[in-house]
Amino acid sequence: MVEPEEDFSREVSPFRRFARDEWAALRADTPMTLTLADLDELRSLNDRIDLHEVEMIYLPLSRLLNLYVQASQRLFNASNVFLHRADRKVPYVIGVAGSVASGKSTTARILRRLLSRAPSHPKVDLVTTDGFLMPNARLEREGLMSRKGFPESYDLQNILRFMSAIKAGERDVEVPVYSHLTYDVLSEKVQLIDRPDVLIVEGINVLQTGRPPRDGRGIPNVSDFFDFSIFIDAEEPDLRQWYIERFFSLRDGAFADPKSFFHRYAALDDATARATATRIWETINLVNLRENILPTRPRADLVLRKGTDHKVRSVFLRRI
Repeated sequence: MVEPEEDFSREVSPFRRFARDEWAALRADTPMTLTLADLDELRSLNDRIDLHEVEMIYLPLSRLLNLYVQASQRLFNASNVFLHRADRKVPYVIGVAGSVASGKSTTARILRRLLSRAPSHPKVDLVTTDGFLMPNARLEREGLMSRKGFPESYDLQNILRFMSAIKAGERDVEVPVYSHLTYDVLSEKVQLIDRPDVLIVEGINVLQTGRPPRDGRGIPNVSDFFDFSIFIDAEEPDLRQWYIERFFSLRDGAFADPKSFFHRYAALDDATARATATRIWETINLVNLRENILPTRPRADLVLRKGTDHKVRSVFLRRI
């Protein structure tokens, strides 16, 4: 994996790089509104984030996002004046992308909690794109089960309809719900998104683009509906190790449930479990990372670059 310092620090780069301490200083007087209990609730499996990391990285980021949301609202009001309209403000949409095991889910949940506790008390919702995966029955029928998580395994039209409805300000927009226990979409359950002030959309491929059509009439990309996007970045060996550690935790936890899709892995000994996790990583997740996820990194507005200890060591912010 190419170091972002090489990618984003060149003279022609649209990004400005901040060392960890430089970024932390941008927190200013943003108050800490999370407790240890909050963090225990929001932290993903095997994610070692602590309150100091929230102070150093996520409080400055929440401050920046609050400024962007406020600026977007002012721009929207100015547009209404120009157009002689009285449209209702639509949600400010933040995309969060990154590899499996990168910690993007934790990032999305922490940002949601911090933004919702801002002085303006905005309504902040979070949607994961897992719910837009095709049901297992369809994946099996179309021979895509081994490609689950790759771009072609998602119901792209459904995602785009959802994003379009959100940006149109529609009420009670439905989102399919995914179960990580059964490893499938729950056909009988939906999440309703009702005009939040901010919507966070988290998923490994949310910054994916298609090939531009020659006639210029192609369908939009999911990220075309984003106002701001974040990519969680790390070295391949670290992502691989984090994935294996998570596999072991699941083996000793969720996989033990007879209802779990991966219940067959619960009885694996350590050596077999490591070999199985490594095989899954190398044949599925690493391929997806190299072919589909990593190439979208330069499209983000902000990149959080993690070290081996899961702590963010550099931040890359796109220049305006």
